[in-house]
Amino acid sequence: MAASVAVPRPRFNGKTHPPARVDTEPLWVRWLLTGLALAFLTGFLLIPLATVFSLAFSKGIAAYFDALTEPMAFAAIKLTLLVAAIAVPLNLIFGIAAAWAIAKFEFSGKSVLITLIDLPFSVSPVVSGLIYVLLFGLQGWLGPWLAAHDIQIIFAVPGIVLATIFVTFPFVARELIPLMQAQGTEEEEAALVLGASGLQTVWRVTLPNIKWGLLYGVILCNARAMGEFGAVSVVSGHIRGLTNTLPLHVEILYNEYNSAAAFAVASLLAFLALLTLAAKSFLEWRLKEQFTTQQQENPS
Repeated sequence: MAASVAVPRPRFNGKTHPPARVDTEPLWVRWLLTGLALAFLTGFLLIPLATVFSLAFSKGIAAYFDALTEPMAFAAIKLTLLVAAIAVPLNLIFGIAAAWAIAKFEFSGKSVLITLIDLPFSVSPVVSGLIYVLLFGLQGWLGPWLAAHDIQIIFAVPGIVLATIFVTFPFVARELIPLMQAQGTEEEEAALVLGASGLQTVWRVTLPNIKWGLLYGVILCNARAMGEFGAVSVVSGHIRGLTNTLPLHVEILYNEYNSAAAFAVASLLAFLALLTLAAKSFLEWRLKEQFTTQQQENPS
């Protein structure tokens, strides 16, 4: 184990901070571990990312924009944006409601609700898509009734939206629950005592306190919604121009040996990943700053 020594830290406002730890590993060990981390990062992240963009522009800028503006790609982009525009706000509402209930109240079945929220993390996306096929497909439980009323869910946009909502709904709730639990209920209780309604308390007290965590969860939810492949692949039917999202369109182009166009479309998803990473880093910094401020204001 790495040797370390405890260094007493100064007292602040009459309270002693936890002792800092000073690492004493040899210099070569630190350089070796840093080199291994950088090599892993380069081999598994930077090189693949550079490959995507290099192959996307392998036939020139004109071919790149042609691949993005051709009708099938444009339809896939529109469908991806439509699905995200429906799934993310719904998960936003659900996440706030679930986090509010779990963090601010005690009730029977609370652990069951938390387990259900985590369910999409433990179930394969392909299995979750298959569940909708078994429910709403022609041979499924509700299939005959839906067919008799001319309602199509599987191999149509509603099925894609449902599958996307299922695989993305934990993100907002899971980011907000620990944040709300750390903040406690004192401010909400004070607002209620002063005569605020439940809606006013949520809008003027709770939401301002969780705004950075909420944005963090929304960004992750949106990235997953736009990049989801497994569940959407099962329920979409792969109908070009109608039910193909961006990830499915990339697969079709690649299977047709149209590598330049496939990587051109994939570069949009890669660019989304980079934006998500940048926004994630910024919000992590703001969350850390907010948590530090709360600790300073409430040292007990």
